[in-house]
Amino acid sequence: MRFDLMTSRFVEQTIRPDAPAVVGADRALSWRELEAEAAAWCDLAQAAGFAADLPVIVRGHKEASFFVAMAGALMLGAPFVPLDTIYPDARMQAIARTLEARVYFDARTGSFEPVPQADIPDTGTQATPARALRETGLAYVLFTSGTTGEPKGVQIGRESVQALVEWMEADFALGAAPVFLNQAPFSFDLAMYEVFGSLALGGTAVLSSRAASVPGPDFVERLATQGVDTWVSTPSFAQQHLLDPRFAQTSLPSMKTFLFCGEALPVALARRLRERFPAARIVNTYGPTEATVATTWIVVDDAVLAAHPERLPIGRAKRGAEVFVDEGELCVAGAHVMRGYLNRSDLNATRLFNRDGLRGFRTGDVGSIDPDGLLFCHGRIDDQIKVGGYRIELAEIDSALAVLPGGPRAAAVALRRPDGSVARIVAFVETGADDARPGQLPVPSDWKQQLAGRLPSYMIPSELIACRRLPVSINFKVDRARLAEDYRHAHFDSRGSKPGR
Repeated sequence: MRFDLMTSRFVEQTIRPDAPAVVGADRALSWRELEAEAAAWCDLAQAAGFAADLPVIVRGHKEASFFVAMAGALMLGAPFVPLDTIYPDARMQAIARTLEARVYFDARTGSFEPVPQADIPDTGTQATPARALRETGLAYVLFTSGTTGEPKGVQIGRESVQALVEWMEADFALGAAPVFLNQAPFSFDLAMYEVFGSLALGGTAVLSSRAASVPGPDFVERLATQGVDTWVSTPSFAQQHLLDPRFAQTSLPSMKTFLFCGEALPVALARRLRERFPAARIVNTYGPTEATVATTWIVVDDAVLAAHPERLPIGRAKRGAEVFVDEGELCVAGAHVMRGYLNRSDLNATRLFNRDGLRGFRTGDVGSIDPDGLLFCHGRIDDQIKVGGYRIELAEIDSALAVLPGGPRAAAVALRRPDGSVARIVAFVETGADDARPGQLPVPSDWKQQLAGRLPSYMIPSELIACRRLPVSINFKVDRARLAEDYRHAHFDSRGSKPGR
């Protein structure tokens, strides 16, 4: 069996109906069971007032019911809005305000619940669980970090996810009924590889919770027992597991594909994977959330590693897409580009464009093309960074710091390793004092706990540093580069080593 994304129905019901479709952290479902539970979810959603084009927030972690809800929403024609429990209630409330959503589906309880303290304006009309979207035929809306402190809603159409699975089937050599490892939160677009790949290709999604994904024998044994053959993650996640000597082809004989996205793939990591898994294929992909997970790809084999010993290319554009460099910025065009940010006509006007009848998007990434036509990504133009694959706007951290008691003026700064990847985030807090010392920080001692109510853990700075004034650049923006340089100089001089090592 499989799920047809164009008709929004389960098809080929006589083919492997009892094969596993989803193995959740709590329970497993066959394809026959997934179809029945998705249909029951549709009935439950309709009883709660949902219908086509009414977005539904799905909150949970790695429960089988989370997967059921996404499949059910596709059947109903209601775009799903995935939200992992790693995010605090404030994140869901901000998303609910944007969607004017009063109700969400809790995958942990299997029921629809009111959004707590949603503060949704009363329109005077009959209340619906959410406002119908102007864009019709969306598959999902995924919220990313925003510069204003409010998350941005990326609207992805059905045609875009269809293009995604057609590309995966044609070029990734996954074989029939692939068994995917799914460990990224569903609110991270990387996870859409596994969601739509397993649904459309009739495979299996093995959901691995945060607790179950730590390196060690239990994790390796679960992958082997479930017969996982397609690993999907950021490079950082794979790097953690290489510390375990059991993470190798001998322990995981079924593993035949490593599919990476979300951050740069280091040459050293690719080489170690080639040594540990000589029979596996490494597929490196690149793309922003706004382009339906990824838009370029390359198979990293020994020849590619030999030709690019310092920095790996991000490859070439996927079929049906175009990628080019405009004034140093990577730009993409094709059916996989989003339908626009939700309620952000200002951003749409500056980031979206039309190219020969195709939707186009300016990524904000610095890029280049070599004489062989291979594309390279060299980092961000703006203050957006990635940590462990998570896309973060530093300005969102600034906004959260500003609402701490005392309203401090602060700036988050990314500390980078020599290869350009982000080691950690620190924040500088303005004190106004001539002799700024840590004890003079105008924030409460439990600032980390207070930030945890507004930000996920990976966005909370590792430390706060007092400074008299935040430096500004020539255009009067906070000079984060200078702050990072000041931090490096101070710590190198005092400790004799650079931070982030």
